[in-house]
Amino acid sequence: MTTELLDSLNEPQQQAVLYEGKALLLLAGAGSGKTRALTHRVAHLIHRRDVPPWRIMAVTFTNKAAAEMRERLEALLGQEKLPWVATFHASCVRILRQEIEHLGYGRDFTIYDDQDQLRLLRSLLKERKIPEKDLKPRALASFIDSAKNRGLTPQACARQQMDDPGLIELYRLYQQRLKQGNALDFGDLLLLTVQLFEEVDEVRRRWQERFAHLLIDEFQDTNRVQYRLIQLLSGPGTHLCVVGDDDQSIYRWRGAEVSNILGFDRDYATTCIVRLEQNYRSTRTILDAATAVVEKNSDRRDKKLWTDNPSGQPIHLETSADDLDEARFVATEISRLQRQGQALRDIAVFYRTNAQSRVLEEALRSQRLPYAMFGGVKFYARQEVKDALCYLRALVNPADSMAVQRIVNTPSRGIGAATLGKIAELQAQAGGFLPACRMALESDLLGAAPARRIKAFVAMMDDFSKRMERLPYPQLMAEILQETGYAPILQEEAQQALTTDSREVAKGRLANLEQLLAGMEEHASAAGSLQDYLEQVALMTDLDQHDPSIERVTLMTLHSAKGLEYPIVFITGMEEGLFPHSRSANGVEDLDEERRLCYVGMTRAMTRLYLSHARRRRVYGTWQFNSPSRFLADIPVHLLAGQQNESVVRTSKPQSTTSHNLAALADLVAPEEAEVSAQAVESRSTEPTRQSSPVAVSRADDGGLRLGARVRHLKFGPGVVRRLEGSGDKRKVTVYFNSVGTKKLLLKFAGLIPG
Repeated sequence: MTTELLDSLNEPQQQAVLYEGKALLLLAGAGSGKTRALTHRVAHLIHRRDVPPWRIMAVTFTNKAAAEMRERLEALLGQEKLPWVATFHASCVRILRQEIEHLGYGRDFTIYDDQDQLRLLRSLLKERKIPEKDLKPRALASFIDSAKNRGLTPQACARQQMDDPGLIELYRLYQQRLKQGNALDFGDLLLLTVQLFEEVDEVRRRWQERFAHLLIDEFQDTNRVQYRLIQLLSGPGTHLCVVGDDDQSIYRWRGAEVSNILGFDRDYATTCIVRLEQNYRSTRTILDAATAVVEKNSDRRDKKLWTDNPSGQPIHLETSADDLDEARFVATEISRLQRQGQALRDIAVFYRTNAQSRVLEEALRSQRLPYAMFGGVKFYARQEVKDALCYLRALVNPADSMAVQRIVNTPSRGIGAATLGKIAELQAQAGGFLPACRMALESDLLGAAPARRIKAFVAMMDDFSKRMERLPYPQLMAEILQETGYAPILQEEAQQALTTDSREVAKGRLANLEQLLAGMEEHASAAGSLQDYLEQVALMTDLDQHDPSIERVTLMTLHSAKGLEYPIVFITGMEEGLFPHSRSANGVEDLDEERRLCYVGMTRAMTRLYLSHARRRRVYGTWQFNSPSRFLADIPVHLLAGQQNESVVRTSKPQSTTSHNLAALADLVAPEEAEVSAQAVESRSTEPTRQSSPVAVSRADDGGLRLGARVRHLKFGPGVVRRLEGSGDKRKVTVYFNSVGTKKLLLKFAGLIPG
């Protein structure tokens, strides 16, 4: 068995499998077979070194990666010998289900998703009489999530005195309200597990002794609290293997710290570093181009990726007049590839921000190309699905006030806001909204009609609770949907709708409920409990719903593309201010991360890669004129093909054929050409003409400035003119500065110097 495990591996992979020391850092470049090395190491531990499967814990970041790892291990080991394989969040849920009572919670706790979190925060702000224009719930949620990613409780935030006291107090009240509802949000799953291990020595030692081997995948994406969790799980006898690639660390915005992987061997002095540098995924051309982009970052571990794959086709670089032309190019090219026999499921289109998807969707629809877009509303976050699941959540955890408040008048039972407000005042005393309903009835707090309606709701929930003890939960869900009137109301809407759109919406909502019930049946047939099902749903993402066998194009952000691969990839919007994003002007670390994101996107491609940028792009109703992305200039010109490759070569004559600079690439569109082409595009655009076109430039007002002209500012340094508007003393200029991003300035006071 050992020989079979090693025969299919290259030399560094074999080294990773056989290493017996305490700390192993497996630096695995894109497409280098890290999952194979990881799973074969686990199989070797069980077969050769006789480590019991239950003493091995393998942790990764996505459900998809965990499922893939389990499938491979099952093929190597058989189903009866599988170790613990789960995501960070799922692993913490399993630990907390057994141990959370030490922290004062019940084991039947509910997991709140983003929607639940925002709803609770809105309620909290309303109680504190803080207008949403002064503090948006999403901003407060971001502050709380950031604190939890750093491993900070409200008390720790207060001690450090680093944040606004008002925000810290809201964080404290939010945690208090979660605990009252016996609920945890995503951040709590990690933070409370760390708190548990730090505060309860007995629990920490028990879990340290359980696992002799910890294997952490995608280690470059760990944040501070996840790294602390790994440290707490690693006891004196633990063997720790972390796998990752600092060049693919792209989640700094949500707390990931690339320093975890860069400094791992400093924290664990005996670390052995093994580099997986052979790429099995991409052509040599794609790999060389991606490497040329990412190696411009200075703070990275040295690695030289190589491949035995053929060189393949050059990378297609497309320059479009505007974002509509860019989208049309993408759709037309995909249609051409389809006619040549290319499967649509093998094609993916990536973009930096979700806002870019609209024109791409419209272009694909115009070509009648089916597509699936990820990063939108998750299936389990859709209104009707969420409503249905909240009935089950309230039955499993009656203290879950958010679930009860969502369903108490859904569908409408004539229970008004004033009645709900009176009941809400009793929540803290009663221990939840449902117990508060009972308390309100017992104390005769409500009028006759509201009391009758609340009494009927409580009786209905009591009846469902009794049925839960004897019915399979898919059947219980079906009965709830029927007897509450939820499904009949949607059926009536579908039958009586006055427009085709309204009818289709109602039918779609019914279809979603049917899909929900089908999923429950599948889960129940595998002997999964209702609590297991609700837990799985809470931890699921829209990518987990992706079926790669369906014949359709995939649309997604570059961040969502991590961990995936496609034979053909389009990366759109390769422009300064968009990709790299304008936020990257904040500092070197932000720009480095954008460069890593570009590397990740490019290395998703197996055989063909298309890169595109537009000379102008509609943003919030106005045109932006952006230079081509500096990342395009990092790619050796001989690796590029397309309509503008000759122009690149021409403008790069003073340089060697293996490199060229950003200025050369930006010069593909001279200021005069940009102005003329923009006017031409405006005249043929399918969009209605705007009253004030930024293209119509008056030479008398702007001191000779033109769109695309390079300028210099005393404070902000060099930049490019993107927009001119107004006239006379009110003439304004919008400039993209390399140092700070986009700035709008009053021209007469701007002090811009040409050049």
